Amino acid sequence: MADTNSTVLVVDDDPALRASVGNLLRSLGLNAQVFASIADFLKSVPPEGPSCLVLDVRLPGHSGLDLQRELAAANRALPIIFITGHGDIPMSVEAMKGGAIEFLTKPFRDQDLLDAIQLGLSRDRARLKNEKAQTSLNERFGSLSSREREIMIQVAQGRLSKQIAHDLGISETTVKVHRSRAMRKMHTRSLPEFGRMADKLKLVPEEPQQS
Repeated sequence: MADTNSTVLVVDDDPALRASVGNLLRSLGLNAQVFASIADFLKSVPPEGPSCLVLDVRLPGHSGLDLQRELAAANRALPIIFITGHGDIPMSVEAMKGGAIEFLTKPFRDQDLLDAIQLGLSRDRARLKNEKAQTSLNERFGSLSSREREIMIQVAQGRLSKQIAHDLGISETTVKVHRSRAMRKMHTRSLPEFGRMADKLKLVPEEPQQS
């Protein structure tokens, strides 16, 4: 489970539990940051690599569920594993509906916690990978000329070269030249992949569903 690039954030007002979980994670090669309160957590600098949050539900002045809602409202995607000594079904349902990885009742098995953490980190790792890929795609699209962008959009709409040429008032050969340059800048030689890139860039608006 060792991953020096991953960080587990632990928020619990019980110092013994914080120390226990922190030591367990560090013994497995994971970075662990422990906080006694949500206020301390919010003042910290978010980790750059994959991370997940082990969060007590009941905390003085500010509940774990409140923090879950705040993170969602701030569009901060952070996998959460809730832990509690006083859990009830409505609370666990709310947590899971909010996207929590797991809801563990104290005392919990170390392995149950580790399994949930492993799932949380893998999800965050995938999210970061997707975000990096999307950023790279946006940058490559930004390198296209206005004409290349225009042609990429039309290709994504299923238009043929001769149709695009007619629409733009240029020759079919010129369309193919611009398309070839655009594909090279987008790092693809495949028209289907070129189209999928356009979908990821949301270049073609979705048609409204008919009721």
